[in-house]
This record gives sequence, structure tokens and C-alpha cells, in this order.
Amino acid sequence: MTTWTQFAHESPDLARAVKARLDAHKHHVIATLRKDGSPRVSGTEVEFFEDTLLLGSMVDARKAEDLRRDPRYSLHSNPGHHSMEGGDAKIGGKAHEIVGTEKDRIVAHYPDDIDEADVFELDIEEVTLTTVDDDHLYVDHWQPGRGVTRFTK
Repeated sequence: MTTWTQFAHESPDLARAVKARLDAHKHHVIATLRKDGSPRVSGTEVEFFEDTLLLGSMVDARKAEDLRRDPRYSLHSNPGHHSMEGGDAKIGGKAHEIVGTEKDRIVAHYPDDIDEADVFELDIEEVTLTTVDDDHLYVDHWQPGRGVTRFTK
């Protein structure tokens, strides 16, 4: 599994562009898998903490229960209102719950925002950034060890 730091090292330009999309808006959408295998989409927030991509959740929210049972996720950035400026970012991978003193250290960093939370590190298996200009749609797709592949339509 690849961490955000490893992804940013392998593909710094794409990582900067995707991070800008995640930082541009507070709220995003995450897809998880329910117990029966069907998809669940939930609003979520993500944060970068010491170059790690984290998902925080209310304690025992359905998305947290889903991730404990099956860690696969797909995160879709909020592309903004009626605009594709900066692109549309998607990240897929597996979430790993952070517990114990490491979780306490992270939660303590956000004292005004949360009293208690479930915290997951989002490991990365693929990243896609879709951008448009006047004439083309560009899809930049990254996977560990394969670099970035660009598709133009």
C-alpha cells in the first residue's frame, strides 16, 4: 500500500494538483462498502497531518463501521459549484484505523474541532485527476510504480 508521502514523491505535480482540490473545499464524498457488499456514499472531510492523508469520522458512524469491516474506499473531491477549475480528483485505496496514542496525538492537534473521533489513514492504490480546457478533457491516472498515464479526449 502507498502512503500520501510516497505518492507525492513518485508524482509531485499530480500530488500538488490533487491536494489543491482536497484543500479547496471542506466537504467531499467517500464511497465504502456495506455489510451486504452494496456501495454507501457519505459526506466526509479529509485532512493532511504530517504528510499523511487522514479521514476523521464521528465515532461509530456507518462509514467507519464499513471501513473496519472492509477497508476499501473511493474518495471523490468536491469539484466546486458549476466549475471544473483545478480538476476533479478521485483517490482509491484502503483505510487503516489509527488507535491508541497515535490517535490521541492526532485528535489533540484539533482541539477546537473534535472531542472524540474515529481516525483512519487513507492508503492509496490509485489517483485520478480529470481536467478540461476549451478543446479537451484530460485524465491523469496514477498507480504505484507505474507513474502517471494521461488520456486525452
